[in-house]
Amino acid sequence: MVQSNVSASTIQIPGPACSIRAFQVAPVGAGPYPAVIVIQEWWGLNEHIKDVATRFAREGYVAVAPDLYSRLGNTVTADPNEAGKLMTSLHKPDGVADLLAVVSYLKTAAGVRGERLGVTGFCMGGSYTVLLACESRDIKAAAAFYGEVPADDVVARLDCPLLYVYGDQDGWIQKADVERLRATAQRQGKFADVQIYPGTPHAFFNDTRKDVYRAKEAQDAWARTLRLFKQHLAS
Repeated sequence: MVQSNVSASTIQIPGPACSIRAFQVAPVGAGPYPAVIVIQEWWGLNEHIKDVATRFAREGYVAVAPDLYSRLGNTVTADPNEAGKLMTSLHKPDGVADLLAVVSYLKTAAGVRGERLGVTGFCMGGSYTVLLACESRDIKAAAAFYGEVPADDVVARLDCPLLYVYGDQDGWIQKADVERLRATAQRQGKFADVQIYPGTPHAFFNDTRKDVYRAKEAQDAWARTLRLFKQHLAS
């Protein structure tokens, strides 16, 4: 049931290197509710990601969007050159470590069903979504939007159902890697639903970017994500 009222706040989560700032939004009411970690694009924890988190809260989830640039001064940018530098400055093991700290927080947070945790992310966040799903057995469902596909030995550790969303006109992620994800998951007996949208560019879910946003495909991917989380988190 869609929630009419949600409550948002900025929180601080203890991390391995620093305090991790995060945007948390939840349905109004005692709960407990399943939770979804929403991972940013390379721009930082901007208003678009906060809006996506709010959409999840309206669907009955506690949504936490951690600032993965907390180690880098909580920077938010609209400059792709600066965004690229920020993304490459964050070493992947550090980003995963911070996300594991967010998982630990949610497992015992008030109003959260700590055994029902999901993750989603976009672009850079899509890359970290796959990595976290392969790293943490506490993640019960994952929806990755056009992120990097890790090595096969990492994919082999996938421990939850994964939806991977991709547009075949993506100039960043290679279709061959996406097909490798599908084949590796199948070979390893993992559940990976790879959804490829023809004629669709990178970042097509971001409705603040009219140059790449594709409403039809974004709405379909959102519906698939909600179905995945409803089945594995909300039931």
